[in-house]
Amino acid sequence: MRGERVFRASAPVRLDFAGGWTDVAPFAVEEGGVVVNAAIELRAHADVEPGGSDFLLQADDLGRQTQVRGGSWTAEQTAGFALQKAALQRSGMAGAVLRTRSDVPAGSGLGSSGALGVALVAALDAARGVRRNPSELAEAAFQLEAIDAALPGGKQDQYAAALGGFHRLGFQGGRVEVHPLALDAAIRTALQERIVVCYTGTSRVSSKTIARVMSAYAANDATVVAALRGMVELAERMAEALSAGDLATVGRLLSRNWGHQQQLDHGIRTEDMARLEAAMQEAGVLGGKAAGAGAGGSMFFLAADNPREATRAAEAVGARVLPFRWAEEGVKTW
Repeated sequence: MRGERVFRASAPVRLDFAGGWTDVAPFAVEEGGVVVNAAIELRAHADVEPGGSDFLLQADDLGRQTQVRGGSWTAEQTAGFALQKAALQRSGMAGAVLRTRSDVPAGSGLGSSGALGVALVAALDAARGVRRNPSELAEAAFQLEAIDAALPGGKQDQYAAALGGFHRLGFQGGRVEVHPLALDAAIRTALQERIVVCYTGTSRVSSKTIARVMSAYAANDATVVAALRGMVELAERMAEALSAGDLATVGRLLSRNWGHQQQLDHGIRTEDMARLEAAMQEAGVLGGKAAGAGAGGSMFFLAADNPREATRAAEAVGARVLPFRWAEEGVKTW
């Protein structure tokens, strides 16, 4: 018999304006990274109902479920549930029903796995009466993904999900410096109205791309090293442009960051992404880039004024436009 109470949590995904990739080790540890991102009200959700001696794991958005009896976590049973398995094992819980879902497609490039990790930690903490601050939640979720589930990546997704809002995040030697960006309300509104988020319809496994890129960095590949260093510089300029409300510069920096991203790996820009980018340029956008690691997933663009033409252009080449608004609040539990 299960418990009578369900503990729920949700955490937002993000748009990374500049500097994504520079939060990943070894670059972040050896040279220091900077990422500018903002949380958006598309969320990952986790519900946990403690009780019993078995686990029932359900991914409602993917139509998958599995049952684990008596703590027997076999690879076959838990395929596709790496984060859920890691979170439950770390919690020390004897049994539970755990349900998860995401408001964005799998492999969207919007940081959904990081947001899910934060939601999982928060829901399981609530069930156990554990309290952590947002940074502690972000670090715990990073451990789940990068260490327990062995999926390489950085920390920007977890911090955006835990904190909400706009931030400049600094990464140095394993430490994270959090600097909120205070944007004028009119600028936040203009960005929300004019940014067009486009899912290409092709998901990707970012961990594989990340592993290739960071192996190239470790081997001192000159092109990769220069691209990562260039993105750190662009992120600092992006923070300044957003704070000043200079949307024309924001657009140019998005496209310059995208240029650096493409220098990291030959597979970053897919054919679908190239078609989408060409259509959006013809529609007159100020700039745009891949969300997250690239190699599929989503792209987002800043329209010059009315975004309707850009939206029509994206849909005409088969992209799915994802409506959004800024997430003022990070992870929530109830």
